Amino acid sequence: MSRTPPRRAALRGLAAAGTAVIGFDPFTRSWTAAAAGRPPHGVPGLDGSLHTDEASLSAAADDFGHVVHRRPAAVLRPGSVEDVVTMLRFCGRHGIPVAPRGQGHGTNGQAQAEGGLVVETAPLDAVRPLGPGSAGVRVGAGASWSDVAKATLAHGLTPPVFTDYLELSVGGTLSVGGLGGQAHRVGAQVDNVMELEVVTGEGERTRCSPARHRDLFHAVLAGLGQCAVIVGATVRLVRAPGSVRRYVLPYGDLRTFLDDQRLLVEQRRFAYVEGQVTEDTSGAFRRYAIEAVAYGPPAGETPDDTALLRGLRHDPSGTEITDLAYYDFLDRIAPGVAALKEAGLWAYAHPWLDVLLPGRAAAEVAGRILGALTPADLGPGGVVLLYPLVRERLRTPLLRTPDDPVPYLLAVLRTAPPGDPATVRRLLAANRSAYDLVRAAGGTWYPTGSVPFDDTDWRQHFGPAWPRLAAARRTYDPHGILVPGQGVFRRP
Repeated sequence: MSRTPPRRAALRGLAAAGTAVIGFDPFTRSWTAAAAGRPPHGVPGLDGSLHTDEASLSAAADDFGHVVHRRPAAVLRPGSVEDVVTMLRFCGRHGIPVAPRGQGHGTNGQAQAEGGLVVETAPLDAVRPLGPGSAGVRVGAGASWSDVAKATLAHGLTPPVFTDYLELSVGGTLSVGGLGGQAHRVGAQVDNVMELEVVTGEGERTRCSPARHRDLFHAVLAGLGQCAVIVGATVRLVRAPGSVRRYVLPYGDLRTFLDDQRLLVEQRRFAYVEGQVTEDTSGAFRRYAIEAVAYGPPAGETPDDTALLRGLRHDPSGTEITDLAYYDFLDRIAPGVAALKEAGLWAYAHPWLDVLLPGRAAAEVAGRILGALTPADLGPGGVVLLYPLVRERLRTPLLRTPDDPVPYLLAVLRTAPPGDPATVRRLLAANRSAYDLVRAAGGTWYPTGSVPFDDTDWRQHFGPAWPRLAAARRTYDPHGILVPGQGVFRRP
């Protein structure tokens, strides 16, 4: 018969106003509200607070996808990075799963931890003041990219690449990749990180960079949180433009649309290139538009419309050209998000599909996926994005891309009514079928969406990078507690 381990000495826990003092029972591995006047079992003292109230647990058991619901046992709102250190050490000793959560914008339970601890990184949102001639800015993992942009623009500087939605957390996008319309020129957000501050699965607070703890640095960027929790980052900065000129160029043919996009990124005509696909009057997704942006002074020259559009085969009668302030361009989808929230569509399920297509097969594969897509499959407020990247700019090992000079991101950003699990299951199955088609053509998954995956799929996804990720996991999270919602590793 195994011996029951001795009960650890009771340690003092902190709680926020209105939240019960939390205790941990090492025998049942569960948190409970401590009785008045009694110290909680096992939980270390914290600068912040632990929460087990219904509202906190329900929020942490949901995300933007509204598809997966895994209920944690407790939620940490850290008052300092040391709280993250303390609780990761504690959870490691007791085998408790842990997941960091930024803005909760995952779509498939990626930041959830059934019966474990969810670490809310939002309190770790500092943006350090910039010094003269700064090449980078130090930011907390919980800072939003909008906060970072506003702080750096005050000094005439900007991160070189942004996701379309600015209200994502720095730690969240750096765990995945961080793609945007500027990536064809400067790489993904993970390719523009100078240094990381992390807490490993063993609870060690560490700074890592290309020159220091290089293996950890490359295991964390786009590493889906499997080796360490990002608590801060130093992000590269470049000179910001004062204004931008935005071009929307309509197309009626998929191959022409893709070829012109490829021409633009190979010739580096624009600072930003994306594209959308919308339905025509028959409901077929056969209307295409390139969205391209040229930066004005001081980061670029005054745009020359004739030179920038020379040789393109769009429909000139439908061309739109507008001038915007730089931040207004970065935050351009904010009004649309507000409208979705007002209409209640933000609360819909979001079983998204995000894949990277090899350029050589982009027209065929995208054509098949879009040919099978119906307005009902996309849902109200849904969006389809299709735009090129340049592989040599994507240098982070764990950001898996097709072996092709110009891969394309295809994002089918679906919505489905809440309370309709049958539709969600159907769309998830469609996502899996689309992914299988993409993989057979040499494409990869961009793991922000909702595709049913098992550990065998993950091994195939990471391919030659898998052994290094697995070795880093054994080194930096030997208890196997970090981010179980991704499903990358089976828990020991």
